[in-house]
Amino acid sequence: MTLLAILMGTLTAGLGSVWLAALLSFGVLARYTQHMLSLAAGALLATAFMHLLPEAFEGSVDAHNLFMVLLAGIIFFFLLDKAELWHHGHEHGHGHDHSAHHDHAHTEHTEQHGNAPGTGIWAVLVGDSVHCFGDGVLIASAFMADLRLGMVASLAVLAHEVPHHMGDLSVVRSGASNRRTAFVKVSLAGAVTTLGGLLGYWLVERLQAYLPYFLVVASSSFVYVALADLIPQLQKRLGARETAAQVIWLASGVGLVTLVSGFAHVH
Repeated sequence: MTLLAILMGTLTAGLGSVWLAALLSFGVLARYTQHMLSLAAGALLATAFMHLLPEAFEGSVDAHNLFMVLLAGIIFFFLLDKAELWHHGHEHGHGHDHSAHHDHAHTEHTEQHGNAPGTGIWAVLVGDSVHCFGDGVLIASAFMADLRLGMVASLAVLAHEVPHHMGDLSVVRSGASNRRTAFVKVSLAGAVTTLGGLLGYWLVERLQAYLPYFLVVASSSFVYVALADLIPQLQKRLGARETAAQVIWLASGVGLVTLVSGFAHVH
């Protein structure tokens, strides 16, 4: 039952995020791109602070150790992000600051990748596959702790991967691929989430005593992505109406996670 839930959760997060990204990039949902950033940030923070961390701290592991892992995890993902920025800066042969990285990830200034070479496209796809593999391990860890927690984690991963896959679709599309080819390539990368889920199931099952640490690492990933990647893009000088929309969509992300959690708990 748990393995089946992991397969369903990772497929939903991995492929569902690509399909939704395609609708936002190429389809009728394009005008909702910025709202997805707010929704994803709310979903990630709610999942980390309302579900993953409480579950991790319910065990017998010393809280001080868990907080150290949380801090180390955030620093690790910061360094990982730095390494990715450095790689892109050298790969494309121009300055590539943090804001430019975000523009790439969320297709707001895709023209800087208009002449991306084939090797650069494959580097993006390989990097995306590795990222999705890690997401799968995190989802499996959540399902191993609790079915409800796994469903919430799958939702959070789906939400935060949508903007990321929008950037991937843009870069792959710029390499002379048509939309369908770009969609297939990025979908294959997203499907790697399921492979990560299978490994996570095998790994966590044998390291059950370390499950709280896996959950804390997942939390550090969600917190870092929300605070360092998504929310900074929302820190713009906007009018009252646009600001209210951001807050509403952020709250909707929190509410969606709560709704899914309650639904899973009832069923």
